[in-house]
Amino acid sequence: MKRRHLLAVLLLALAACSRAPAPAPAASASRSPATSATRAAPAPTANLDRFASEIDAFDAADRANPPAPGGTVFVGSSTIRLWTSLADDFAGLPVLNRGFGGSTFPEALHYLQRTVVRYHPRTVVVYEGDNDLAGGRTPQQIADDYRAFVRGVRDSLRNARIVFLAIKPSPSRWQLESQRQEANRLVRAIVDADANQTFVDVGSPMLDPSSGHPRAALYRADSLHMTPAGYAIWRATVAPVVK
Repeated sequence: MKRRHLLAVLLLALAACSRAPAPAPAASASRSPATSATRAAPAPTANLDRFASEIDAFDAADRANPPAPGGTVFVGSSTIRLWTSLADDFAGLPVLNRGFGGSTFPEALHYLQRTVVRYHPRTVVVYEGDNDLAGGRTPQQIADDYRAFVRGVRDSLRNARIVFLAIKPSPSRWQLESQRQEANRLVRAIVDADANQTFVDVGSPMLDPSSGHPRAALYRADSLHMTPAGYAIWRATVAPVVK
């Protein structure tokens, strides 16, 4: 009798286990884009050496014709690189164009010694932040990178003047307009606290006064890079600062 009772109890227990819900699966180590990607800060450019060939070309040009110290170095992304009329626009001034690729601030910092410091310039004109915003970096990150850029210059060139060219508005990146304005505001606050820095608003003259949008005639077919008319505005805006 006892054996039958024990057997019945065991059978009931086994039946209960078979009906129990399966344990919930352990949380996945990887989160969905909706949770992780929106919380994580954008990473800096992964390959900081992607424009190494252009920097090597600067080295070769310097060996063939070493630039004199004490000039004005323009450094930055393709907006500077494509300023092919730079020497003519600032005739009489010892200007040097060291814009490369479609660079970002992390890359400008990475190559700071080879594109700026080694020339011992009197003035450094920098244009970065445009591609940073397009790549997902925040206005605050751009401001922090600009601070690091200033420190990097001042570590070797204590008295160098630093000129920041405002991030320009572009039709192809108009969806980033609020971030562009915020990045410029944050950088301007840094610049205004130092008498040896200058913020040049090259962007406002590129806007149509009636619509508030970028003037199409100032941009190439890609609605990003500038035509000679765009560079003419930059020359007129920048020249009084670097003369």
